[in-house]
Amino acid sequence: MNMTYLSFFIIILIGTLVITHWAAERSRTTHQFYVVSGSLTGFQNGLAIAGDYISAASFLGITGLIAFYGYDGFLYATGFLISYVVLLLWVAEPVQRLGTYSIADVVTERFPKRGIRLMVAVSGILISVLYMIPQLVASGLLLRLLLGVDYTASVWVIGVLMTLYVAFGGMVATSWVQIIKTVLLMGGSLLVVLIVLSWVNWDLSVLIVDAQNQSTYGNAFFYPGHLFNHSIEKISLTLSLILGTSGLPHILLRFLTVKNAKEARLSAMSATWVIGLFYLMTLILGVGTIAIVGWDQLTGADPSGNLAALLLAEIVGGDFLVAFVMAVAFATIIAVVTGLVFAATSAFAYDIYHHIWKKQQASEKQQLTVARYVAVIIGLISIMLSIGMENVNVAFLVSMTFAIAASSIFPLLMLTFYWKRFNHIGAYSTLLTGFIVSLLMIVIGSEGLGLISLSNPAIVSIPSGFLGGVIGTFVAKHKPATNDEVFMQRVHFGEQEVTPHD
Repeated sequence: MNMTYLSFFIIILIGTLVITHWAAERSRTTHQFYVVSGSLTGFQNGLAIAGDYISAASFLGITGLIAFYGYDGFLYATGFLISYVVLLLWVAEPVQRLGTYSIADVVTERFPKRGIRLMVAVSGILISVLYMIPQLVASGLLLRLLLGVDYTASVWVIGVLMTLYVAFGGMVATSWVQIIKTVLLMGGSLLVVLIVLSWVNWDLSVLIVDAQNQSTYGNAFFYPGHLFNHSIEKISLTLSLILGTSGLPHILLRFLTVKNAKEARLSAMSATWVIGLFYLMTLILGVGTIAIVGWDQLTGADPSGNLAALLLAEIVGGDFLVAFVMAVAFATIIAVVTGLVFAATSAFAYDIYHHIWKKQQASEKQQLTVARYVAVIIGLISIMLSIGMENVNVAFLVSMTFAIAASSIFPLLMLTFYWKRFNHIGAYSTLLTGFIVSLLMIVIGSEGLGLISLSNPAIVSIPSGFLGGVIGTFVAKHKPATNDEVFMQRVHFGEQEVTPHD
């Protein structure tokens, strides 16, 4: 076992445990546990959002995809970045204005139905669990390389640690782990980028030529068509990445941790800049990997591409740089999985237990107790699902989760916020249609449903979610609620005195 690797691992572990202990003392009420009492500034929350969003799939998987597939691999990064424009323009502020502790709060502000709350909560839990799987897969690979621990044991170690962070620290621990992780990730990525550029005497053209020479695609390395054989595939993937972010519960929850819409807007803008700079660095890392590591060594060491960044760090910086990059990747996994466990946990404890089961009669102590038990259950389920997916590229798994979120939660929010005629029957049909169609296309495959072959279902499943909502609304022939005008005013302008028309 490499003692340098072990030392970095222990430092990260101790640091996160200290944060959790500190946070546990500040998570004694539901308001503190769920949303940090709304005390984060816009910039702090922006860093936390970036920490929540830039996952191990981004840091490890996308670097590998760019190294293997060039232009097509970078499509993942551009889609992730552009998604924050959608989030900033149409989703962030309404969520902050309408929500209290959960995304179901946002929708039930317009449709105060127990069934709506239940469906949104269950959808959020399922999406969070599905998104946790690629993070735990990456963690297993990382610890196996870092400490020589068996993959299955590694997944268990990370899963148990993340569960403890949520159970004891709540959103306070989650937020500060994410903020610190973002600083480490940006610093670590920049360090490797600078070292890579120094290898080619700060001449990007040399790096580009070397990448083309080393790649199996030669001069076509920077052309499209290596990962996707059809333009429809590219459009489908891009749609899921751009729109999926606005349907991810753990990202949307972050806008409830600031005090007003202005801070929510600043959060999204700060996150966009940080994420944009990060993905620019992944482009250099991916190209640098194929140029410096070489095709044969890269494919021989890791056919999935998940360890490309670490192989690059080993060549350009030796054991110390590898250990540092691994520690950054480990902190990344900690931050993202903690956010996902928290999103699933809060959806059950607050929406299902407090609102539906106990009919809003659960005490704060009961909610916190249930949240901690549920964190354990969610963690165990995610661990079990992750164990059999060792050889799947984590970026691909993430894109599947994005497709489900973009087909269900995203259409529901958009129709709720911006369509006056939308009703609760439409809300039910939006969630059901989007979720079922996207899941069927992933499990059975588009060909199994009689459609053209698609590796990503978004181009079919996202319109299905919207169409389901429109059809459900018109078929129901249900008149808009009398408070819809007030609701629309709150969506666009916040709390104001508005008198609805008769």
